[in-house]
Amino acid sequence: MSKYSKNPDAVAKLSSEQFRVTQQSGTEMPGTGQYLHNKKPGIYVDVVSGEPLFASSDKYESGCGWPSFTKPIEPMNVQELRDSTHGMLRTEVRSAHGDSHLGHVFPDGPRDRGGLRYCINSASLRFVPRENMEAEGYGEYLSQVEDIG
Repeated sequence: MSKYSKNPDAVAKLSSEQFRVTQQSGTEMPGTGQYLHNKKPGIYVDVVSGEPLFASSDKYESGCGWPSFTKPIEPMNVQELRDSTHGMLRTEVRSAHGDSHLGHVFPDGPRDRGGLRYCINSASLRFVPRENMEAEGYGEYLSQVEDIG
């Protein structure tokens, strides 16, 4: 298993939107994220630490305006924290090793897949296509990603 941590070089290379979302707990505008309509097989990793977070096989169209997933690919890489900002009580999702703000989790996901909706900002993620996973060190997760074509 690889060791992941907050990478200062990766933080320095973030776009202003990625920095605002991951480091300042911001939220991208609904419907604007680069991965919202991505249907390619692969995994989504933390843009700061590279830790694996979600698989394309667990992504679904929720209609909320952000990429949605039913579960994390590696539960120990995702922290769930109480968030009472903006006059609401929600559950924030952060990467465990990179400490990046990812989004929120809600109990209104598909019942037949566990009932959760991980509503995640594209700005927090980097997509690794299935065909690149082995070369980038994510081969152990290939079994959790649907086959190509």
